[in-house]
Amino acid sequence: MRIIFAGTPPFAAAALNALAEAGHAIVLVLTQPDRPAGRGMKLTPSAVKQAALARGLPVYQPASLRTPEAQAELAAAAADVLVVAAYGLILPQAVLDLPRFGCLNIHASLLPRWRGAAPIQRAILAGDRETGITIMQMDAGLDTGAILTKTPVPIRETDTAASLHDALATAGATAIVAALGKAPAWVPQAQDDAAATYAAKLSKDEAKLDWSQPADTLARAVRAYNPAPGAWTLLEGVPLKIWSAQVVAGTGKPGEVLHADAEQLAIACGEGALALLEVQPAGSKRMSAAAFLAGRPLSPGFRLGI
Repeated sequence: MRIIFAGTPPFAAAALNALAEAGHAIVLVLTQPDRPAGRGMKLTPSAVKQAALARGLPVYQPASLRTPEAQAELAAAAADVLVVAAYGLILPQAVLDLPRFGCLNIHASLLPRWRGAAPIQRAILAGDRETGITIMQMDAGLDTGAILTKTPVPIRETDTAASLHDALATAGATAIVAALGKAPAWVPQAQDDAAATYAAKLSKDEAKLDWSQPADTLARAVRAYNPAPGAWTLLEGVPLKIWSAQVVAGTGKPGEVLHADAEQLAIACGEGALALLEVQPAGSKRMSAAAFLAGRPLSPGFRLGI
């Protein structure tokens, strides 16, 4: 097939590479404009742009797809299908109507559950045991199009957003290649809108741990917000990031330090307690709880989050 591919982050780059290796003709790659990144805020190409350039594929980085110029560029590519994976720009109806097989989206959930921007993190936060990849036909709605295929992916109790992202990226790459191989025999299935849930975009504020919540809820939050925006709490008014934690036995006032020694840094929650395994003080690097306590001793009864 002649494919226009639209994507930006590493999740999308995995699919682009799989489509190229499967022998499809990728006639144009759309990705977000280069963004400042790193300490020097140097303009940096997206993961998809880097993958495309490494393969000698043509790259187009419009700020919008609503302009006549952008739509003319896409029309000139004469694509059979447009494949989208975490692109970041709205596709207007004029673009959706261009390819003869339409536009397909690689979505990181089992639709209609977790439509929206943060399906990986929301699935972990909710305690879902399973998520997956949906290949869907795009329409004007937000992840509302008809479903072509679903690929389940288990969520392990140790999964962070980062590790689940990688598993889903691999599954998505495989799923889109398989779906395109069956193009003439597609049987789209309409979504059940009544069963839909929405995966809202993440914010730094929501990643602040509320110690009045149960320990298992907070443990999921630590995993879901890793690597971004990062779960955090306050230590004497200064943010302390929490990268890894596990549920342990214990009772006390929410946020109260129950144990603080080389063996364990345990914090009381609304139900149970949370042992902090890896933390990052403001202005410092990630470290084990034991290394943190060596430089900043805490006494039982001290409270975090205040």
